Amino acid sequence: MIEEKYIQTLAEEKIGGTALFLVDVKVKPHNKIEVFIDSPSHVTVDECVSLSRHIESGLNRDVEDFELTVSSPGIDQPFRVMPQYQKYMGKEVGVLRKDGIKIIGTLKHVNDVSVEVETKRTERKEKGKGRHLIIENVTIDHAQIKETKLILPF
Repeated sequence: MIEEKYIQTLAEEKIGGTALFLVDVKVKPHNKIEVFIDSPSHVTVDECVSLSRHIESGLNRDVEDFELTVSSPGIDQPFRVMPQYQKYMGKEVGVLRKDGIKIIGTLKHVNDVSVEVETKRTERKEKGKGRHLIIENVTIDHAQIKETKLILPF
């Protein structure tokens, strides 16, 4: 079976020094290889084709047959690597913590230890009628995060 680490090495060899970054590599049964790349702006079809050809050149179909797919992760997929958090800074995200609590808000800050999300909610006024807006910054350690996804504005 083809090793994920080898595919990762081939991919990083090709995209090193470019704006592209590796998000994930999966090698499923029967050597079904999936490589996901992203960039701070967008990924083109030509970039996917170029990386696919590079990876194929490092494999030998005569020794081991495989199926290879190179693409950007779907917009509905959870973030896997730090550059994805940086790409979506200022965008609305949903952070599901390992304890089951979901925090939805604007991604304000990210570092190697945590993420900061600005949340908004309304509460009743203590005196009088109506409600008032409460803006709160919530810091979540990466160790507490089960998954983070972009919230799509519809």
